[in-house]
Amino acid sequence: MNEAISMDTRRRAIAAAQGQVPFDVLLTGATVVDVATLELREADVGIVGEMIASVHARGRFHEAAQVHALDGHYIAPSLIDGHVHFESSHMLPHHYASVVVPQGTTTIFCDPHELANVLGVDGVKFAVEASRGLPLRFIVQASSCVPATPGLELSGADFQANEIADLLALPEVAGLAEVMDMRAVLDATPRMVGILTAALNSGKIIEGHARGLTGDRLQAYIAAGITSDHEMTSAADALEKLRAGMTVEIRGSHDYLLPELVDMIKTLPVVPTSLTVCTDDVFPDHLVRQGGVIDVLRRLIKYGMDPLQAIRCATVNNAYRLKRDDLGWVAAGRRADLMVVKDLQSLQVTSVFANGRHVAQDGKLLAPLRSRPLSLPTRTMKVASLSASDFQVRVPDVDQADGPRPPRAVVRVIKGARFTEWSEVEVDVVDGVAQLPEHLSLMTVIHRHGRSQAGPQTSFIDGWGRLKGAYATSYAHDSHNLVVYGADPDEMALAANTVVNMGGGSAVVRDGQVVGQIAFPVAGLLSALEPEAVAREHMALVEAAGTVIEWEGRYRTFKALSGQCLACNAGPHLTDLGLTDGGTREVHRPFLRWAS
Repeated sequence: MNEAISMDTRRRAIAAAQGQVPFDVLLTGATVVDVATLELREADVGIVGEMIASVHARGRFHEAAQVHALDGHYIAPSLIDGHVHFESSHMLPHHYASVVVPQGTTTIFCDPHELANVLGVDGVKFAVEASRGLPLRFIVQASSCVPATPGLELSGADFQANEIADLLALPEVAGLAEVMDMRAVLDATPRMVGILTAALNSGKIIEGHARGLTGDRLQAYIAAGITSDHEMTSAADALEKLRAGMTVEIRGSHDYLLPELVDMIKTLPVVPTSLTVCTDDVFPDHLVRQGGVIDVLRRLIKYGMDPLQAIRCATVNNAYRLKRDDLGWVAAGRRADLMVVKDLQSLQVTSVFANGRHVAQDGKLLAPLRSRPLSLPTRTMKVASLSASDFQVRVPDVDQADGPRPPRAVVRVIKGARFTEWSEVEVDVVDGVAQLPEHLSLMTVIHRHGRSQAGPQTSFIDGWGRLKGAYATSYAHDSHNLVVYGADPDEMALAANTVVNMGGGSAVVRDGQVVGQIAFPVAGLLSALEPEAVAREHMALVEAAGTVIEWEGRYRTFKALSGQCLACNAGPHLTDLGLTDGGTREVHRPFLRWAS
């Protein structure tokens, strides 16, 4: 991404650093967080244009167009999010920026993977165009897995090596996004080899998704040229990946892992530069109320990580990873992307500077952000009206010559939330429909992109209890087909049709009534509302979903509803093509056999 600082700006900076001309901005009286030496130094910071011209002794200079007295505060580099899908906020790029910039984040390494799976190449280009001119730097990636698991699912597009090469040629695109199809990498399939070759030839970064890989399989995955991972399952997993030379991106979405990760980090003789911080996916209510990267840092500090080390991981370490030596430091010659904090424990952000401009104060932007005049991609729900019969597990007809239909059948069941395994159950069969046992629920996936004639796919699920209503959403990783959960086919049809009629979104039904909904008319993923409104509506939706689903921490969570279709992960997953197995790469039907 070409963001060269002009020589004219550098000439002025050279003069200002020697007191020959005034600075544009002068920050005085603060303590500088030195992420190179992990020192706290009393110093003033002079800014010219978009860059830091000088970090010098307090009181050394006084002349500037703007002077900010920051006595008792700390100046640190602003934060960098090392891996994020902004679409999980359900906000347009300028709305997303208006939330995270006042929190101290001015750069994100963004994978518009969700938009790409709905809109194809146009989804990535939309993210690039919509992010121009914002105080938040969107460093975009070419989404590698569209769909995430070819052969097991269909999304709105199909990226091959040519599409990836074209995207990597864009100056705003700095790398290949997380390579989720681990099996394809290990098997060196032609499609994956082509995609990786295009990325390696570009000389740009290749992001990883190495969930569960260890030993020989991890080494083989890295040998393909993939150099990072955010899919940690334990401290031992993170340590193995650090030792293997990967950049490990600590993400905040799995809070239960953070204490053991911090304990592991504290045993190391040095915190490696290959340890970074990211958010990956953050829902709008959490993003607005708790924060993005700043929230991850606060929790790491709460669990015992040294604040300077935590800041270092989210600043200069991420800059190293992005090959951006102009970011991540409070130092002359670097971009003036800075955050001012009141203390190093709570990290209360009082001011934010982006490219030398004072853009936020006390949690608020100093000027509203406007969206670029873009045509929003809507009308992506290509689904006909659904009926209760679309949400049933059907068993094969029996030819009359074979005698009467047996009254019971054995069908496959997806057991578990997030981490799944195969199970089976013997059930009654009435008019060709497997009857739902009392302890199970239903899950249905309907292709919504207009690229498949396959009808709705329904399975029994175990591990979610018996739902007391229905939940439907068009935001379902990673192909973002229409996914519906429930126990009553009529309620499931109502929830699904509500989402279709909104042009995308999520809906909750209980007692035959819609009790919660949020519209995502942009690609079936994003709202056009202001952040506070999106956060408020999303929080109400989660609360409504909690009235039909009994949550169980860590596994049976609201977030798990949108990830239950991740066919790239091991175990069974239901997609728009049927019951898939991420390990064997097979697609099954629910029916196993007739009961004897």
